[in-house]
Amino acid sequence: MTTSTTSESSAATPLLDLQGLVVAVRRRRRLWCSLALLGLLLGAALAVLRPPPPSAVTKVLVAHQGDQPNDTGTLIRTDVEVLQTTRIADKALKSLKSPDLPQDFMQDYRGTGLTNNMLQIDVTADSDAQAVARAEALAKAFVADHVRRMQESAKAEAKALRDQRDRMRGELAQVNKAIGDRSPESDPESSASIESLFAQRAELTSRITDFGQRAEEARMGTPQLIAGTQIVDAPRAVQHSLPKTLVTDAAIGAVLGLVLGLAVAAVGSVVADRPVLRREIATNLGASVIAELRRAPRRPARLWQRGRTRAARERLTATLARAVRGSAEPVSLLELGCARSTSEIALDLARAMAAEGPVVVIDGLPALQRAARGEKPGDPAVVGLESAAAMPRHVRRLGVGSVAPGTAWTGLQDLGTQTVLVVRAGHGSTAWLHTVARQLADLLIPVIGVVLIDPDPRDRTDGTLWDGLHTALRGHNERLARQNATGRLLTEQPSWAVRVPDSDQEAR
Repeated sequence: MTTSTTSESSAATPLLDLQGLVVAVRRRRRLWCSLALLGLLLGAALAVLRPPPPSAVTKVLVAHQGDQPNDTGTLIRTDVEVLQTTRIADKALKSLKSPDLPQDFMQDYRGTGLTNNMLQIDVTADSDAQAVARAEALAKAFVADHVRRMQESAKAEAKALRDQRDRMRGELAQVNKAIGDRSPESDPESSASIESLFAQRAELTSRITDFGQRAEEARMGTPQLIAGTQIVDAPRAVQHSLPKTLVTDAAIGAVLGLVLGLAVAAVGSVVADRPVLRREIATNLGASVIAELRRAPRRPARLWQRGRTRAARERLTATLARAVRGSAEPVSLLELGCARSTSEIALDLARAMAAEGPVVVIDGLPALQRAARGEKPGDPAVVGLESAAAMPRHVRRLGVGSVAPGTAWTGLQDLGTQTVLVVRAGHGSTAWLHTVARQLADLLIPVIGVVLIDPDPRDRTDGTLWDGLHTALRGHNERLARQNATGRLLTEQPSWAVRVPDSDQEAR
């Protein structure tokens, strides 16, 4: 892979990898499943501990003077706001002879406009009977207030029309008086003026008649609106079902908890920036993923799972044995987030290599001693760094260490001049994977390959860098060429890196 190709690949990398984000969120399913379960339990507990208060409902048909078929609900919304006033609440409380304050009573009921002329009133109280009584008082108070407002509006309109009619009657009386004062034997100019007065009298008479009819219509229209405004659904108590409320609240709580958990998992994955895909880990470390191994379950595995896990570990051991067998220099296993798995892998590998000659495991990992407590007679010896120097040269060395944060980088060369990184998917951040690759390149420790622990079972990304098998992140131009005892350059690609036979799937 050339430098220009690498630059183009880096430039083409999207700002947010949706595939990686989905995998990271799916791997944190314990978090969002726990939050969903917590929301379900809280919703169910809320339905049991805080049941709905006793309530009543009634419906009122409201007739408006300005009703139009194309009304968008403005009038009924005005009625809802009128219902939520201290005037209506005070009238209802007075009819109930209740000492409660109108401001407090307004918090216990609400109005809803169902249609342009249908108003629903919901009331809560300490008992069903009290809720029904309050709903009825509110409905009657609203109807009485609505009727009073319509009557006042009609009276005001009728009075204005009558006042206008009376004013015009006064003008008509003046016109009649002016006509009566004129003499029949007047000159032609006076005759024209008399004709104008007659025309004015006729117009005033017509307008007076019109205003009288409009005043009568305004007065006669009010009874129709009054009769149309009435309680159409008598107040009744609302029956609450505890099982239904329990299921509803639990479902709402579960959905809210699930949404919150997914959001937290997604944001946490983006902020943490921890690669989980095989392709990302191989790219950031600059080495191929040569094997995968699923993490050991926390609970005892079933019989068929044990056999599958045992077979996967045997394939992993065979893959690593071929890698170590082809190297004349000491090889180390360096873990990142999987100390226990690395210790078990190292012991299995040492047992497999012991058939070909003496093998000693150099302990640079605290978890290795715990894993080696159950060793059997004939198993390879586990020694510390201080005892490794005294070992004969013909004894094959297998170092075990860590590249976790806080690692003493200067001690890694004592474990092995080549290494296999054992990395748990989703453990190290992108920045730390780059740091590991840079430090190993500076220490001239080639990375033979990467063993991925706990990979995503649905990961189908490519994790093999065919031209960068022994190349760390900083590139092979900064790594000095070294030769083994046979004189072959270590940059040559071995044949065992072509396949990944360590799990149920292969990295293509």
